[in-house]
Amino acid sequence: MNRRKFLTASAASLALPTLFQTALADARDTKPKRVGLIGTGWYGKIDLIRLLQVAPQTEVVSLCDVDQKMLAEAAQIIGNRQASKKTPRTYGDYRQMLAEKDLDLVLVATPDHWHALPAIAAMEAGADLYLQKPISLDVAEGQAILATARKLDRVVQVGTQRRSTPHLEKAKKEIIESGRLGKIALVEIYCYYHMRAKGNPPDTAPPEYLDWEMWTGPAPMRPFTSMAHPRGWRSFQEYGNGILGDMCIHMLDSVRWMMSLGWPVRIGSTGGILVDKASKANIPDTQNATFDFGDVNVIWEHRTWGAPVDPKYPWGMTFYGDKGTLKASVNGYDYIPMNGSEKPEHVDVTYELEQYPEDKTEKDLEQHVAPAVRYHMANLLACTENRGRPVADIEQGHISTASCILANMALGLGRTLTWDAQAGKIVGDDEANARLARPYRAPWVHPASKV
Repeated sequence: MNRRKFLTASAASLALPTLFQTALADARDTKPKRVGLIGTGWYGKIDLIRLLQVAPQTEVVSLCDVDQKMLAEAAQIIGNRQASKKTPRTYGDYRQMLAEKDLDLVLVATPDHWHALPAIAAMEAGADLYLQKPISLDVAEGQAILATARKLDRVVQVGTQRRSTPHLEKAKKEIIESGRLGKIALVEIYCYYHMRAKGNPPDTAPPEYLDWEMWTGPAPMRPFTSMAHPRGWRSFQEYGNGILGDMCIHMLDSVRWMMSLGWPVRIGSTGGILVDKASKANIPDTQNATFDFGDVNVIWEHRTWGAPVDPKYPWGMTFYGDKGTLKASVNGYDYIPMNGSEKPEHVDVTYELEQYPEDKTEKDLEQHVAPAVRYHMANLLACTENRGRPVADIEQGHISTASCILANMALGLGRTLTWDAQAGKIVGDDEANARLARPYRAPWVHPASKV
């Protein structure tokens, strides 16, 4: 019996921290991977550095970005961080990078409107994939990515790393699956961060180091604005799916994972730009969405203004059972039993600053999330070896992504949508189905037309 099979067989008897630490140990035993990154901004570097931490035998061969300033900075950082000290090759066009066909693994951390085409091209070039969430900007893109992954037998891990968060795994097993909450019929998920871009700066010429034409790619061409790049693009519906695509997907995916839920059958949404009407941003500042899973309703709310309902949980999820309540977030969880049957239980997120002291000084790192990204990368590497499905497999990422996209569609159409998961269509609604694939700006071609 080899080491991995033994660990799998005995997993049920191991404590959760031991399981996660074992995953890290296994990652160091995997065959060296040649890796490329498309999108070298904030989270692209965070993801890649966590991969290097868990698998120092990794060789980062190539980096790609349309922002030459950002690209040069990333090449220097990664060259200093990887064991070989080699500076990766750099590209301004992902097609040129992938044409080398020398990569085992590609990370895609571009803005949402640039997820589908590079992801599919990377898999066609022979690589497995780490794809940031949401996996697509429209539903048909997600269907095409999933179809490509299955056709080519590629391992794809989606960046919904709540599935690799130790305290949430503990809550899943010890609070929800154990039945301590009883019957759960309602889950509230929410975000009250003031994260929608404010202000209305003038449009300008793009900086000389940025290829704005390529940055825009298949999206509608808008004049350059400093609000969009860097990091502000989520405030524009041309490039992303707003707060739902950024924050709701994490919590919706967590609920689905923790409760073993599949597709919602009905999706509705209300809201709009109700408070900050002066901003150039065109995504809702206020939105509610209902995901109906049959005998469980999951209800999302975000406000990019005002105070959170519970200051301890400004972004999180609350499970209501007939025996108790569970509040959970990236920072920990609180279990509140009813009728004094048990003592309340509080668990905090586990930091790993002593094990990884470089986390203390890394620019813009979310230190509390770093362990989850490491475990996510370790799980991905294990699956590239055994060709299994990772914990955040592309199908799960597609379900959570498409559900959020459908909620935004429901808001735009002003009606609830009924989803037929088997057909991949909205029931009895031609107007809504026409929106499953957005128009691409020439010369880019939507991948759904090739499937």
